[in-house]
Amino acid sequence: MTQIDLTGRVALVSGASRGIGQAMALEMAKAGAHVIATARTQGGLEDLDDAIKLAGGSCTLVPLDLQSPDGIESLGNIVQERWGKLDILLASAGQLGTLTPAAQIKSKTWNEAIGVNLMAPARFIRSFEPLLLEADAGRAVFISSGAAASRRAFWGAYAASKAALDALVQSWAEEHVKNALGINLVYPGAMRTAMRAKAFPGEDPQTLPEPQALWPLISELVDDNCDRHGEIIRFEAQPVDA
Repeated sequence: MTQIDLTGRVALVSGASRGIGQAMALEMAKAGAHVIATARTQGGLEDLDDAIKLAGGSCTLVPLDLQSPDGIESLGNIVQERWGKLDILLASAGQLGTLTPAAQIKSKTWNEAIGVNLMAPARFIRSFEPLLLEADAGRAVFISSGAAASRRAFWGAYAASKAALDALVQSWAEEHVKNALGINLVYPGAMRTAMRAKAFPGEDPQTLPEPQALWPLISELVDDNCDRHGEIIRFEAQPVDA
């Protein structure tokens, strides 16, 4: 695939300290975007910063707890004052919670799953919609999960929060069918991430694709010329040799 040119674009990535968020932030920076990278883990953000600088890119690190009362809103104000627009929003942060019978899910688990997987994206939408509309062709991509549809046993909190995310994002997309804003959801499938290892501790991670494998799809969705909108897109990974 030909590398897209994101020169002059401003991209915000949540969950950028590891996994899919970190990999996609690096790829967008390599393509020329200035990346605003957010995550709770300072060390992971610093690793990303080092990798972006080594690749000749630029980024702004924003340590941020997505459940803080006004952190996302404050970030929106900062982006407005400094850049006046947002070209790309990639909401990648996720919270697996505890895999347990529905009757045993504790309030803390519910609060974390709903807070990170649903409420944080909702607050991103509220805070950054005006800035996305200021861009020539704003693009918003939300990393969801096939768990929203499979709804397997013991995954209640995660599945419910991701299903709610899908409903929210597709409803929001319906509000923007007549302008240039492109909004989509991605189901990445099984990838070599810390969350996957937590959910499936007995699985050999070497049989799974690296998060970088998702870039061709994400690059398509953040491209100015992309006309996909309001879709849930399942990433089809190529088999990985063990």
